Amino acid sequence: MIKVKGVNKWFGQQQVLSNVNLEVSEAEVVVVIGASGSGKSTLLRCINYLEPIQSGEIVVDGISINGGTENINQIRTEVGMVFQSFNLFPHMTVLDNITVGPIHVRKVNPAKAKEIALELLAKVGLSDKAGAYPESLSGGQKQRVAIARSLAMRPKIMLFDEPTSALDPEMIKEVLDVMTDLAKEGMTMMVVTHEIGFARSVSDRIVFMDNGTVIETGSPAELLDSPKEVRTKEFLSKILV
Repeated sequence: MIKVKGVNKWFGQQQVLSNVNLEVSEAEVVVVIGASGSGKSTLLRCINYLEPIQSGEIVVDGISINGGTENINQIRTEVGMVFQSFNLFPHMTVLDNITVGPIHVRKVNPAKAKEIALELLAKVGLSDKAGAYPESLSGGQKQRVAIARSLAMRPKIMLFDEPTSALDPEMIKEVLDVMTDLAKEGMTMMVVTHEIGFARSVSDRIVFMDNGTVIETGSPAELLDSPKEVRTKEFLSKILV
């Protein structure tokens, strides 16, 4: 579903991705870990072409991001992305936040879009918040609305960029529970997170990045319990207790 081949990315003189190669298969959950500044979030943003790459190729569901505007727009309709900040429209109700994309981008009938939105709100445990405005929601509730909003576009792939990093500790579980349910349903997912417990229990594969490079990849047991690379061992020694 996702193929990253020899990707390089610079911000000015700073190279933030260096010859990155990575594949994500259909229905696979891949978690990307690493220290801050290792290129994890930039990689996700490049996959959705929120950031252009300088060299290499990214192919999403058979569509190359190098193919121009039409390809990029097509990829973005197939890929949902959830950010650290919730990016909800503050002047819109929860229901309107979820339906605006399907109605205006997917050209879904408004009545059908509302039906889908209500189903998704039930899925994320927020059926009673359809008429609420974002300012009245907790951080965990806002993030669950953001997930529902992405799912309303009926994506084939979901990208999560540290979705719990802005949340209070007691709100993290409610978001991770929704993501776990998505994984169980077979959603193809790529998740940048520091939640190692989630990575261990939910992911099919973990990727460790450092300094813009993929250092090591393996199953949760392989990478977390028996890492091969020195840099991986050093990183895990600081976060695993």
